[in-house]
Amino acid sequence: MKKSYLMQAVFSGALTLSLPAHAGEDTVVTVYKSPWCGCCEVWTDAVKAAGYKVIIEDHEDLNAIKKQAGVPDDMQACHTAVIGGERNYIVEGHVPLEAMEKMMSERPDIHGIAVPGMPMGSLGMGDDPDARYTVYEIGANTAGAAKPYMEMGQ
Repeated sequence: MKKSYLMQAVFSGALTLSLPAHAGEDTVVTVYKSPWCGCCEVWTDAVKAAGYKVIIEDHEDLNAIKKQAGVPDDMQACHTAVIGGERNYIVEGHVPLEAMEKMMSERPDIHGIAVPGMPMGSLGMGDDPDARYTVYEIGANTAGAAKPYMEMGQ
């Protein structure tokens, strides 16, 4: 199995995430997921349909990837994605397209955004526009408490 760019960074001890060379574009999303996760497939299909180029890296165990990506334990979900070209952001879990687009247009000084767990109605979990859940900011200092980034369904 081909080593992912993120896994190469994990094994080399690098502190930064690595992306494919063509990822200078902000429309490339690299998704690290389980090969058996159907809701991850639905999420990646929606991201593709929104115009992003999606690179899928299937892995049976995502723990090392989440650790390398700096995803706090309480923010973890079923898949981890990286977007951003020169300024990499983490997108953890069933983050809606609106939150990704907001982050990429505003370029906040954060590590990324997350929808922990698998909330019903989130993108990939039914995609109900009325579903109420919170998208959290993963701060530059991932040890701090999570802060709401965007409220969905309001």
